[in-house]
Amino acid sequence: MQSSMPWRGVNLATTLPFRSDFSVDFDAYAEHIRFTTANGVTGIIPNGSLGEYQTLTDEERRRVFLTAVEAAPEGVAVMPGVGAYGALESVRLAEHAAEHGAPAVMLLPPNAYRASDEEIVDHFRRVAAVGLPVLAYNNPIDTKVDLRPDLLARLFDDGLIVSVKEFSGDVRHAFEIRELVPGLDISIGSDDVVLELGINGAVGWVAGYPNAIPSSTVRLYDLSTSADPADWATALEIYRDLHPLLRWDSKAWFVQAIKLSQEVAGVAPAGTTTRPPRLPVPDDVRSRIIADTEAVLAKGYR
Repeated sequence: MQSSMPWRGVNLATTLPFRSDFSVDFDAYAEHIRFTTANGVTGIIPNGSLGEYQTLTDEERRRVFLTAVEAAPEGVAVMPGVGAYGALESVRLAEHAAEHGAPAVMLLPPNAYRASDEEIVDHFRRVAAVGLPVLAYNNPIDTKVDLRPDLLARLFDDGLIVSVKEFSGDVRHAFEIRELVPGLDISIGSDDVVLELGINGAVGWVAGYPNAIPSSTVRLYDLSTSADPADWATALEIYRDLHPLLRWDSKAWFVQAIKLSQEVAGVAPAGTTTRPPRLPVPDDVRSRIIADTEAVLAKGYR
């Protein structure tokens, strides 16, 4: 049975397979969802940054979401990203998600420009009015809009969000969020802070590298979020092995990197591509990603 708080656990921000002509391979996407959920992923988030939502048409975004709903096994929540340049577009996407049974949505702040606090609150209020729980997505690195701890407290106190995907990269934010708004669930937002935020009480992970090595990364999350310090010690050993790979999730090439790692791990077909404006990474970067992935696989992580 699906959890009443599905934003908790390991929610995979899915990559999206494209054919050589840049059309979406919906069959391959469905198979990817079946593979990752069979290996421990507890929820699916289509149309996030890793899903290259900015390059999709509205119709493609809707079909990606519906493909995920159909492919996900019983008990696995599908919570689409509804981030968009305009609040009205985000509302339409949230309404579509609600019509088709989504238990929640993930929402970026407005990011066409550096929005004011009042504009951010209005943006979240419009989407929350659709009636679904909202997982806020804080990514000031890419959006230039920072959902500061005090602003998150305001959004939570107004009943507009239930959780936050914390992708600021500053682990100190999690401590401040817990102090200012203890009722707000924190989801790990970047793969290279799993242990730090897990120990500090994160209850979810909007994850990238489980696209390539789901079993091992799910185990890392479970150990990191345990209340047993002995589990933390085990998590640290795994984390040290995986960190050279996980940190690609916070690089500018994170989409290309994770897709390439999927290819090296044998869970995506050769020649995996991204849509423009994302281009193949330079040869030296490609070699480093491959080497980092092969090193992790050589140690038995899958």
